[in-house]
Amino acid sequence: MYKELISQSKESMGKSINFLKEDLASIRAGKANPKLVDKIQVSYYGTMTPLNQIANISVPEPRTILIQPWDGNALKEIEKAIMSSDLGINPSNDGKIIRLVIPQLTEERRRELLKLVKKETENAKIAIRNIRRDANDEFKKMEKESQITKDDHKKAETEIQKVTDEFIGQIDDIYKSKEKEILEV
Repeated sequence: MYKELISQSKESMGKSINFLKEDLASIRAGKANPKLVDKIQVSYYGTMTPLNQIANISVPEPRTILIQPWDGNALKEIEKAIMSSDLGINPSNDGKIIRLVIPQLTEERRRELLKLVKKETENAKIAIRNIRRDANDEFKKMEKESQITKDDHKKAETEIQKVTDEFIGQIDDIYKSKEKEILEV
């Protein structure tokens, strides 16, 4: 019975890891990556629409992102959305496509990005620990209601701790990988 709860907790922890990966993919590391513009919403005929649903996004060079809207009328709105986003990149519009040239990161900017990455990974660790806490609370409740024995309760807590440690380790690996990517010149 408690194994089902551990399995659900694993699934939730996996979702937290996936969310972290998606979040970190949108943090620029000096190289052009189409995921940098994934979170940009464009006002398209009065409806907020994700940029990747109204334009083709490509990376022809290591430091350039090309955005080619399927509808030429959306060009101005896309440009406006990019300028109001937190990317910090000025788009250049030639009438048909928008170019985003990713500038070289300064040492100071790298440090800021690392702080942001650290904060995001800490939030993911907190989410994982909260899932563990909720599972442990549920185990206590199950023992009180005599659904599991005291031995099963201890076994369940040990198992959920192993799972938690495994996911925290994955988060640390993700952080190290992103740190290496950001510090790479």
